[in-house]
Amino acid sequence: MKNIYPNIFKYNKNNLSKAKIILKKNGITAVPTETVYGLAGNAYSDKSIKKIYNLKKRPKKNPLIIHYHSISMLKKDAYIDKKFFKLYKKFSPGPLTYILKKKPKSKISSLANSKLSSIAVRFPKNIAIRNLLKQLNFPLAIPSANISSSVSPVKATDVFDEFGKKISFILDGGKSRIGLESTVISLYGKIRILRPGAISHIKIGKLLKKKISILKKAKKLESPGLLKKHYSPGIPIKLNCKKSDDKAAFIVLGKKYKKGKNIFNLSRSTNLNKAAKNLYKTLRKIKKLGYKKINIVKIPNKEIGIAINDRLKRASH
Repeated sequence: MKNIYPNIFKYNKNNLSKAKIILKKNGITAVPTETVYGLAGNAYSDKSIKKIYNLKKRPKKNPLIIHYHSISMLKKDAYIDKKFFKLYKKFSPGPLTYILKKKPKSKISSLANSKLSSIAVRFPKNIAIRNLLKQLNFPLAIPSANISSSVSPVKATDVFDEFGKKISFILDGGKSRIGLESTVISLYGKIRILRPGAISHIKIGKLLKKKISILKKAKKLESPGLLKKHYSPGIPIKLNCKKSDDKAAFIVLGKKYKKGKNIFNLSRSTNLNKAAKNLYKTLRKIKKLGYKKINIVKIPNKEIGIAINDRLKRASH
């Protein structure tokens, strides 16, 4: 099948080299991760970081997550301790972002962490982005590849839908395995979850042998994903609905809901991981079909369901 997208390139050795060249010249590429697709730029370069913020129309106060291949490179930029190592050993590479104290001599652009004394860091698991990071001598700032406050992309064509040809190079690594952004845990000051994700506060609490709380209301933006309005398809969303009005798209979960023109089932088997993977894809599909509003059933507030509810709450704001 012919590729009708001139700026989407399949993940292979040759295209990885092309992405590397663009990034070394302080350009921007779109890249796959296991959570969602992201816009990647040299985290040490003010020029690259400015391009990311401008492309996304992202508020300057909203920091970016810095992605690393190895701990050895992270050590140049942030302070790490036993708690970090314990979590890293269990959950990284993977969908866990750490808020750490930034070192004074770090080369990370102060624009990337919104001039905070902390930085958000992650070690992605997706093979394409891991291999790309391995070939670079700088980490990558990678926020989600969407216009700020809109739905995150889970495949290469979603990125094209957002930006068209404004990004010259989109690396296609297939669909994102998880489909929701990473869990963010602060290890700087009080240990707490700033943004829920696939790795729950329960799993983290068991490992650290202490109760981990989830931040309810952000006083300041220590991490991405804390803005009140976020992940929005651009049409009104009504939560916790038992039934849908005729003109709305109805997002459901489970076998009890019949198939219908306006029915969109996240998982007939009520598998919350599958529901998370299908969420953004479903929101995009509904928008493309021309619906003016969305009703959604109550999602169980457990495991990754906590993260789904967090995204939907912000999307409905």
